[in-house]
Amino acid sequence: MVSPMNGERRTGGPEEDFIRRYHKHDVRENQCTSSLVKHIKAPLPLVWSLVRRFDQPHRYKPFVSRCIVQGDLQIGTVREVNVKSGLPATTSKERLELLDDEEHIFSMRIVGGDHRLKNYSSIITVHPEIIDGRPATMVIESFVVDVPDGNTKDETCYFVEALIKCNLKSLADVSERLAVQDRTDPIDRV
Repeated sequence: MVSPMNGERRTGGPEEDFIRRYHKHDVRENQCTSSLVKHIKAPLPLVWSLVRRFDQPHRYKPFVSRCIVQGDLQIGTVREVNVKSGLPATTSKERLELLDDEEHIFSMRIVGGDHRLKNYSSIITVHPEIIDGRPATMVIESFVVDVPDGNTKDETCYFVEALIKCNLKSLADVSERLAVQDRTDPIDRV
């Protein structure tokens, strides 16, 4: 299911193709899954340089107050994330599952923490596009998660989608602000 950011349901098009190709989740009986799309008016190298930083999610994720990573940034690396107050959690322990700089694919899995997102995993892909004649980026984030006892699939998907929408809006805000300042190179090089 595609849940575009503006509430429109799309059929066909590049979003659907990318979701079929890159956003494959093994969904079990008591789980929900969804995919969200965000179009960002900033070039892909800039957007990807924010998304790929498993060790610095606070650069664009508004609910992260602190992140500690042990060791080098590689597949299997675990980060401990502190969550800002206001959410039903304070910590999350997350493992980097995939980081592909050529295909622009990022995947992580939650492996612990004091929250209700059990067996949560997500995939983010970043794709070049043109908006208003300028280089831009389409970001797609999909997830799968267990439905907690006492919740429905719809309630669980709605909650996770709301968090992802906030993160994607913040990613767009940060990226577009940097792009307007002519900082279009990856932030690691700036």
